[in-house]
Amino acid sequence: MIDRTHRLKTEPYTLEDLKEIMAYLRAPDGCPWDRVQTHATLRRHAIEEAYEVLDAIESGRPERIRDELGDLLMQVVFHARIAEEEGTFDFGGVVDGICRKLVTRHTHVFGQDEAETPESVVDNWEKNKKAEKGLADQASVMEEVARTLPALMRSEKVQQKARHVGFDWTDIADVEAKVREEVEEIAEARRLGSDEAVAAEVGDLLFAVVNYARFLGVQPEMALNAATDRFIRRFRHVETAAAGSGRELRQMTLAEMDVLWENAKAEGL
Repeated sequence: MIDRTHRLKTEPYTLEDLKEIMAYLRAPDGCPWDRVQTHATLRRHAIEEAYEVLDAIESGRPERIRDELGDLLMQVVFHARIAEEEGTFDFGGVVDGICRKLVTRHTHVFGQDEAETPESVVDNWEKNKKAEKGLADQASVMEEVARTLPALMRSEKVQQKARHVGFDWTDIADVEAKVREEVEEIAEARRLGSDEAVAAEVGDLLFAVVNYARFLGVQPEMALNAATDRFIRRFRHVETAAAGSGRELRQMTLAEMDVLWENAKAEGL
């Protein structure tokens, strides 16, 4: 049990302690901020904490991963506490639900299905998920992919759903050709002067690039984040080099800045 008169316990805290702390924070004499939160107001915090877990994983530092997982777990406990107060479900229901899902989706472990490869495990999972949710067709499965996901992640997941029923490229050369085709279609839309068509074709290009990344075994969301980080590092080099010569970027030509940019690339930035 948590002693509300002391700031910290001397022994390690448990999951039950976390649930009790959250109950205290939500109590009438608890925290003013925590008391007014709802499922809706906490939405962005869940997203932020999930991304911070990813960032911690990228850092390779176990202590950061541990801390960020704790923040993400707190969001789960927070939502469960709100639901318990509303009488809709509680933390036990969350645990029960995920345990049942793990059993019913892993029919190659807990049932009669077979799966010798990670790919066949995913196929079984998708088959069982489709049956559990009563989804009549694969388009309905695609519609189940959350629209709130980042666009690159959502398009990748939709493509994976299509792959499960064989609707996919078989040769990466065809995927490369599709990317080039979409670039040409953007140029054609521009010639026609249709902003709506240009936007549609840009979307098709991005979708094709995600497909290409998937064939290459690259996670597009991670790859784009890494590219953005590289851009910032190289831009900082360009800006610093310009300042070192007593100039501001706005005083330089694009060709001059490009020389500094290539220098940054040569230095491995």
